Amino acid sequence: MRMTDIQRCGIRPGRLVEWTLSPRTLDIAAVLPEDVRPPAYIQESHIRTARSVRDDGLFVPTWLGAAFDIPGPVDLDVLQEALRDWTLRHETLRSGFRWTGDAGAPMRRFTLAPEEVSLHREDVGDFPDATRLARHLQDRFDTTADALRWPNLIYTAVVHDDGTSVYMAFDHSNVDAYSLYRIPAEIHELYAAGLTGRAVERPPVGSYVDFCQAERAEADRIDGTHDIVGRWREFIQRCDGRLPSFPVDLGLTPGGGLPEQRLMREPLVGAADAAGFEAYCRPQGGSLVGILAATALIVHEIGGEPVYRTVVPFHTRTRSRWSQSVGWYVGGAPIEIPVERATDFPSALRTVREALHANRRLSRMPIDRVLRLLGTDFRPTSPDLYSIVSYTDSRDIPGSDRWTDLNAYGLLRVSYGDQVCAWVTRLREGLWFASRHPDTEMAHKNLRLYAERLRDVVTSAAREKGPA
Repeated sequence: MRMTDIQRCGIRPGRLVEWTLSPRTLDIAAVLPEDVRPPAYIQESHIRTARSVRDDGLFVPTWLGAAFDIPGPVDLDVLQEALRDWTLRHETLRSGFRWTGDAGAPMRRFTLAPEEVSLHREDVGDFPDATRLARHLQDRFDTTADALRWPNLIYTAVVHDDGTSVYMAFDHSNVDAYSLYRIPAEIHELYAAGLTGRAVERPPVGSYVDFCQAERAEADRIDGTHDIVGRWREFIQRCDGRLPSFPVDLGLTPGGGLPEQRLMREPLVGAADAAGFEAYCRPQGGSLVGILAATALIVHEIGGEPVYRTVVPFHTRTRSRWSQSVGWYVGGAPIEIPVERATDFPSALRTVREALHANRRLSRMPIDRVLRLLGTDFRPTSPDLYSIVSYTDSRDIPGSDRWTDLNAYGLLRVSYGDQVCAWVTRLREGLWFASRHPDTEMAHKNLRLYAERLRDVVTSAAREKGPA
């Protein structure tokens, strides 16, 4: 799906309806015993960072969401049951955490059984102004889909004369991009089945809560002498003791507070150039390699750094049972691209391919576990530990052929942060670019230049006759 914010996802006026977990469900959750399955390291880091930043006096919303349309007249009872059925399918959405003391105390999980979960519907009222409606939704999502509360999800529908628009928000601790991509088709399938009174027979999906337990057990088997920890230690040392930022001038004042961010989002190239770029890069590993190679060359042009260092996000859905599961299945691998040895795009492609081949396995170990073993004080002061450039091919996601017709978007909350997060998504209609970055004149100028040069490199490679 195209990544955007709530202000630019085509919101139209209408009657707003919302669903949250019912008071009965909350009462049951309040007295549940502990679920001994621990949080994933990435979950724990995210929630503790939110608390740390909040303790410093700043509220930083971190929710993600999905938006899509349901054409024609809507049956809200059937839609409610579809939303509930979908929620029950994914255990992490009915699981939360309790604090047992101060900020350093353990986080204790609790998990509701499926039969204990019900939704409460509220008819909020008519919103004749789209701007006011978008502002209301953002404020409601901020307070409800919050990392430091539970439940931290909310479902809404805006009813129009010719159809209904659904907007769903979740704190990031429970979802990643792949989780969002699957939502429109799955809700549509459940809703269509509900209208005709038939059941949807689907195999069970793997539980992200189980994944958290398994991943953490594996991560806790290593100690500070493990070679993965050593590789990260060397990488961080070469980053002057920090995790890498985007290596261009962002116009930030040293020691200043966490800046507000802004979003840049736009089509990068069309379908033909996206296919040509993939064909050009395929001998060296495909479009991910190409996007990173282009980035290394471009940030060198802009910022002059001789080596491009970054942490590349990879999904950790390594087994088929996790493929349809909702959760935050993401790890990171550090790579270094010496631009002085990769002075043109073909040589940069080869260098990136070699770096990914050598380091991708490091993404299987949660970076938050590694940081603990390094014994370095990485007290988080920003919701982003490091800057990223991410590439995702979403064309094989069920229902992706209907995303444009259904006005489907993945939603980002843009609030505060001193890092750059950029996402390049392969859609059926081409490549889509989205980035949130500090809201300074210099950062906007350099990110605009980066996006324009990225488009130039992709287009040039796509139209080359021979492969790299």
